[in-house]
Amino acid sequence: MTTKIVRALAATLLAGLTGWSITVGAQQISSQDVADAFKDPSRWLTYAGDYSGRRHSPLTQITPANVNQLTAQWTFQTGVLGKFEASPIVFDGIIYITGADNNAWALDARTGRVIWRHTRILPDTADLNVCCGMVNRGFAVYRDLLVMTTLDAHLVALDMKTGGVVYDVVIDDYKRGYAATVAPLLVKDKVIIGIAGAEFGIRGFIDAYDAATGKRAWRFWTVPAPGEPGGNTWAGTSWERGGGSTWVTGTYDPELNLVYWGTGNPGPDYNGKERPGDNLYTNSLVALDPDTGTLRWHYQFTPHDTHDWDAVQVPILADIQMGGEKRKVVMVANRNGFFYTLDRTNGKFLVGKPFVRTTWAEQIGSDGRPILLGNKEPTETGTFVCPDITGGTNFMSPSFNPATGLFYVTAREQCATYFNWEQEFTVGERFTAGGGQRGTDREGRGYSALRAIDPVTGLQQWEFRYQTPSMSGTLSTASGLVFGGDMDGNLMAFDARAGKNLWHYQTGAALYAGATTYMLDGRQYLLIPSGTTLTAFALPQR
Repeated sequence: MTTKIVRALAATLLAGLTGWSITVGAQQISSQDVADAFKDPSRWLTYAGDYSGRRHSPLTQITPANVNQLTAQWTFQTGVLGKFEASPIVFDGIIYITGADNNAWALDARTGRVIWRHTRILPDTADLNVCCGMVNRGFAVYRDLLVMTTLDAHLVALDMKTGGVVYDVVIDDYKRGYAATVAPLLVKDKVIIGIAGAEFGIRGFIDAYDAATGKRAWRFWTVPAPGEPGGNTWAGTSWERGGGSTWVTGTYDPELNLVYWGTGNPGPDYNGKERPGDNLYTNSLVALDPDTGTLRWHYQFTPHDTHDWDAVQVPILADIQMGGEKRKVVMVANRNGFFYTLDRTNGKFLVGKPFVRTTWAEQIGSDGRPILLGNKEPTETGTFVCPDITGGTNFMSPSFNPATGLFYVTAREQCATYFNWEQEFTVGERFTAGGGQRGTDREGRGYSALRAIDPVTGLQQWEFRYQTPSMSGTLSTASGLVFGGDMDGNLMAFDARAGKNLWHYQTGAALYAGATTYMLDGRQYLLIPSGTTLTAFALPQR
């Protein structure tokens, strides 16, 4: 009996043993459903809620006036080591969520009870080359399939009803350093994914696969070969191990038919002598035609990065008033410490301002390139630079409220001493040629803040400080709330216009994901992953 059949049977048996009469996956999801996601408030159909990446819900039952009445309704505990970094899918009263070690669950959204569980059999951990935790960031849903990436660099589709494997295809060879933690993005009949592994000297890419079959449709290399556009920004054979991971989900504009995806650091991370040049298309935002994978435009945030400032942050799409006209923009709070507003039709630079302390660049010039400050490169003896290796922000999702016109992001105020050294490349082994040590006596442990930024000016409008550096995402709602959290386990609600802290709940574990929200049986639920638990909140029933 094949492993695929065993997994499918195990999932089906578990579903049957629960004794539920719930109809799982009664409808089928299309790309149009994702585009119209918030027309049905009972749904959360993609990583950031909808294609824009705004993580802004139209729900208004939970308000600034009553948010302090929220109480926990149920808590689901995974029973596995690791932590949640996923954004759950919510559909037809069912929550579908992925967790550590490529476990996945279907849960009753009313009670948190397990309907089915899928567990992937991974290679021995000694053979897996995973940089930053055995995590996964969630599903894409297509028709009655749930599509996920795996730590051993596969793309797997599960049957929504049972959790059984429908297809399992290889993305790339995990023994060469490739891994996948990204939540796929459904666009038309394709799922688009990224890859991890820059710390192991891989050559990064963005892939598209037929959502129904798993057959690969196209691949865009984030590190071009000689003779390809951008190939002249790499010296010698450095492109072969140039990094450029793509490990956080992008966004999509159906009107322009463009996918926007952030790319990671070049390799090796800290020794730029190994790879002279700008190193395109690392540390960039790329706009791709989803039908062909053709590059339409790019913008590079940190040319020739030597501080591990991946640009994989979620790009947020909005139409805003700038200079007396309506502009189609894409907004990014970048790991390098600067906030950017770009024209999403062509990549033109519009705004670039620091949103945390930055000591490596004075400002962003009118040409969109950073104006560098001297003597900030890593050295063998160490160079002190702000922000630190985790960056001004990281993978944690920001949000945007069109009514307030504000962009909300978890900002990190911490610096590091950066080192580099010579290192020979060996396939499948860590290849960073340096490292970073956070903080100094004068910097202490650092802190984080929830910050609200005006994308027209790039200036901060308000902040709420957390005592320690946080990795929590944010959620905005039409009632005028913003939800965030900290590493101490506090889930918090804020007034979206003024930043006043209105409510908090101690979850018991650090938050590494953002909240989501959905409507069910006339009640608005707030859902937060925390550590190895998932907790649902709602107002008291009247």
